[in-house]
Amino acid sequence: MRAALLLACALLGAASAAPYRVQPGDTWWSLARRSGVSVAALQAMNGGGGLLRAGATVQLPASGGGAVAAIPARPATVRAMSAPAPSVFQRGQAVYYGGRRDSRTVMTAAHLTLPFGTWVRVTHARTGRSVDVLINDRGPFGNGARIIDLSNEAAAALGILSEGVAPVTLTVLSRP
Repeated sequence: MRAALLLACALLGAASAAPYRVQPGDTWWSLARRSGVSVAALQAMNGGGGLLRAGATVQLPASGGGAVAAIPARPATVRAMSAPAPSVFQRGQAVYYGGRRDSRTVMTAAHLTLPFGTWVRVTHARTGRSVDVLINDRGPFGNGARIIDLSNEAAAALGILSEGVAPVTLTVLSRP
């Protein structure tokens, strides 16, 4: 019965679905909560779910949620609570190096203490430009003011290739 209801909701909601590009840190639960549907209904709209990858496109219910919104994701008391905005984790200097490749992204970085697999937003303190990077290496070593080593691609996106060293803030987006 429940499976039939989910399938019907998914089919009805597919007509009012909108494409969404997955951002670093997105989860099925966070997307379902934002859309006002259950995780199961959202995964059914997207062919059963699976692993979310940054940059992939998924279908979300159009505003209002349509028939899919009838399945609550959480009790009303939980849905009414808002998640706190991410706060600055660390301030210091960023440098760049060749980087360690990852199958998910070329926007990688090295940090001394953050767990591998953590997504971090690096914001240039002077320009306000930011880039989301995946921590997959250790460093920088030897200078306490330097808090993160960016891959060449991340440094280029941040606009610090000509500077070499730049003042930045780090905001943790998601931990593994």
